[in-house]
Formats: sequence, structure tokens, C-alpha cells
Amino acid sequence: MSQDWFAQFSRYLTVERGYSEKTKAAYTEDFVQFQVFLNEIHLSDYTQVEYRDVRIYLSKLSEQGYSRNSISRKIASLRSFYQYLLRQQVIAENPFTYLQLKKKTPKLPRFFYEDEIQTLFDSVQGTEPLDQRNLALLEVLYGCGLRVSECASLRVDAIDYTMQVLKVIGKGNKERIVPFNDHAKHAMQTYETQGRAWLCAHYHEEHTLFFVNHRAKGLTTAGIDYILTQLLKKSHLDSEIHPHKLRHTFATHLLNNGADMRTVQELLGHSNLSTTQIYAHVTKETLQQNYRQFHPRAK
Repeated sequence: MSQDWFAQFSRYLTVERGYSEKTKAAYTEDFVQFQVFLNEIHLSDYTQVEYRDVRIYLSKLSEQGYSRNSISRKIASLRSFYQYLLRQQVIAENPFTYLQLKKKTPKLPRFFYEDEIQTLFDSVQGTEPLDQRNLALLEVLYGCGLRVSECASLRVDAIDYTMQVLKVIGKGNKERIVPFNDHAKHAMQTYETQGRAWLCAHYHEEHTLFFVNHRAKGLTTAGIDYILTQLLKKSHLDSEIHPHKLRHTFATHLLNNGADMRTVQELLGHSNLSTTQIYAHVTKETLQQNYRQFHPRAK
């Protein structure tokens, strides 16, 4: 019975929520782990789970050494499943509703300063196909704030050079429109008409993925990570890099230069404004740093 309901829940995640296979796999793992726990406490009917059982499970996860983030994710998965059962009138109350986890102190996203970004762009020189791709990749990640998965799945027909916008498919299959600047337009058009065209013709590849690897296959998220790491080494910046750091930089620079929070939320594709608001803390931190650096009485 439990498997039947979870199978229905899994279909619901795909059809109605648009979740990816990776996300569904995480939900399944959390559900199976919870079932093992129920067997250990000799509770065969998962619909009879009560709040005290949930508290015991939370303690068990802590004893097993799971991080606060992992525990939060597992609890969120189970809370969603039981909420689904509640809506289907299988249970009378969601036992996870009143479970409160200790709030974690959010880490400030790390970002590049404007001079560091310029150094990074200056390191991408050359007219070879992969040089053109790397410049276009940097322009899209920094200039549009895309997630790495969104960047890897970007298609040629999703780019409108006349209007200078990208059609992006984000989390939960949600579509959004993101503008791009003149620098990005020039880099993307050059790469598409020269570098990408040459690679696809040379390796006889025909597909619509915009970013390709050295054999004209679609560029993976791991491939993007690798490219950025090599670019950072070439730039000699004393820092670290990953695609999300460029997304953080995109948001931080917008806010630092006067963009409003709602606009940044829309551009990033955040469902909740609270997710975007962490960047407000970043900008405050930047103000503090600049104050301490430049005000004579603060030194």
C-alpha cells in the first residue's frame, strides 16, 4: 500500500510539479530510509505515524551524523509526501507539520569583485573555436546569472538576438526570460556562427544545444566546471570558481549598482523573495568592507 501511494506521489512530482529525475531519486531515497526506520520501531503502517515518531526519527538522523542541511532536506521530502497524503484524505493530520528544526545561520554567497571579473574576462583571449566558446560561456554565466544546469541545457533556438533575451527552463520546468547585454550578444553570435558551426561541421554533429565540447557534443555541467577551473588558473586569480559563484556575482553586482530585489528575484528565477534576500546581506557586507577600507576614522 505504501509503495502504491509513493508511486502516485512520484508521478505527482513529475506531472504537476515538474521535478527532475534527480530530485525524484532524492525523494525516493528519503522515503525508503524512513521506511527502514519504521520497521526498526515495529510500525508497519506508515499512516499511523505520530509526531513523537517523527521526533525519534529526527534524533536518529542526528546520531547518525547527518549534517543539518541533509536532515532538513530529508524532513522536507517526508513533510511533502505526508502533505500529499493529507490532501488525498489518506491521513487526518501531517505528523511533520509542527516539527521545527533549528535555524541555520545562512552563509554569505561568495562572489567576484568587479576588477576580478574583468581579470577573468581578460584571460579569455583567442580566435579558436574553444576560445570563442569559453568567452560566450563566461558572458552567459555572469551576464545572465544562469544556473549551470540551465546553461548546459540552453538551446540555439532559445536565443533571440534581436530582442537580446534568452528563454530559460529552470527548476520545476519553469520558464523565464532573461535579457543579455551587448558584450554577451557579440560573444554568443561569434561563437555560434564561427566556433560552434566549425565544430559541429567537423565532427558531423547536428543538435540544438548551444554549448558544445571539443567534439561538438553537448557540454555537461561537469565540463563547465572544468572549463571555469582552467580559466581561473590561466587568469592567476587567487580565488576559487564554480558556476554558482558567477551567478552569485551576477546578483550581487546588480544589487550593488541599484537594482531592486524583485527584479533580481525574477532574473534568477527564485520562487520566493526570501531566497534572493540573502544577497542583501552580501551588499551590506560590501558596504562595511568599503567603509572600513576608505573611511579615515575606521582604520
